[in-house]
Amino acid sequence: QVQLVESGGGLVQPGGSLRLSCAASGTFFSFYAMGWYRQAPGKQRELVATISRRGAPNYADSVKGRFTISREDAKNTVYLEMGSLKPEDTATYYCNGERIPGGSVYWGQGTQVTVSS
Repeated sequence: QVQLVESGGGLVQPGGSLRLSCAASGTFFSFYAMGWYRQAPGKQRELVATISRRGAPNYADSVKGRFTISREDAKNTVYLEMGSLKPEDTATYYCNGERIPGGSVYWGQGTQVTVSS
């Protein structure tokens, strides 16, 4: 059973920074492409960033230049460094893992990020 557990969310002022972490257990982490998604109230879940098994990142246009995704396979952990935060970044952030190859997809329970003064 694969488990993904996010941490690091909270309340931050506009322009501030946060680092989210997602720890995986019950699997060979290096076989997974990982990603971060977010969902704001009343909106659909959307892609924030992904990182391939080899560490190649991909970002939504709305976060390019502000967010950085990284992974540390030795710790079974993926990170999302968020900077220059805006109120519109407020959402629940979810960690995602997809087995490559294989296609199995797993989700974490989410962590709340609120950007407000």
